[in-house]
Amino acid sequence: MRCVATEACRRSSNADTFQELVGSETGLDLEIISEAEEARLAVQGCAPLLSPDAVWALVFDIGGGSTELIWLRYHCSVPKILAWTSLPCGVVSLAEHHGGDRVTRTDYEVMVRHVREMLSPFDAKTDMSAAINTGKVQMLGSSGTVTTVAGVHLGLPHYIRSRVDGQRLTFCEVDAVSARLMDMDYETRAAMPCIGPDRADLVVAGCAILDAIQRTWPIGGLTVADRGLREGLLFGMMRQDRDGQDTASIHA
Repeated sequence: MRCVATEACRRSSNADTFQELVGSETGLDLEIISEAEEARLAVQGCAPLLSPDAVWALVFDIGGGSTELIWLRYHCSVPKILAWTSLPCGVVSLAEHHGGDRVTRTDYEVMVRHVREMLSPFDAKTDMSAAINTGKVQMLGSSGTVTTVAGVHLGLPHYIRSRVDGQRLTFCEVDAVSARLMDMDYETRAAMPCIGPDRADLVVAGCAILDAIQRTWPIGGLTVADRGLREGLLFGMMRQDRDGQDTASIHA
């Protein structure tokens, strides 16, 4: 068994106390992992969806309070992490600041610009634009926002993981779903089977983050991953039990 905590505990001022409480109340050994370890595990979990035709890949995860981005090179079926970052911006924090119930197109564009400004340093650091020009870059999104957009696009009567995981969406298809969701009120979004009331006030903010990523790196399409950190933990534990090997390495 491996139990991990991520960004919320990394930011928390009383994380040590929380770890001790979890241990005393449940007997679980909670490990607060670093950003680098979280990136490695996310890539490990998504590795089966990486295309053998791609040379580079951008893997991202839009969370509640943060957004993780990982830039990697894919060589001989082994993903090598070249750079990663964690932006202090997620669907909850963005919706709380800009609103999530009724979002105007002006509000939406403000959110997109805000996120693009945060993405700019990572773009400069990685020089992704030059790689994108080769046509050998895959974009892979692992988050509730991306899987929700895929479910809405497919018109699913309820969420079906086997239909969503591995689905490829063009940027035009993503934009069409985002526009539909933006024009709806909270009640209409909440009634949609792949959204529900728990995400109805957050999904447009998620679309704005996704839109900012698409505009910053115009790859043209993305692969949807209903997998990530948890699968990475499982794959890593299975592999270590077998032969001690990992699938993703971090370039220092």
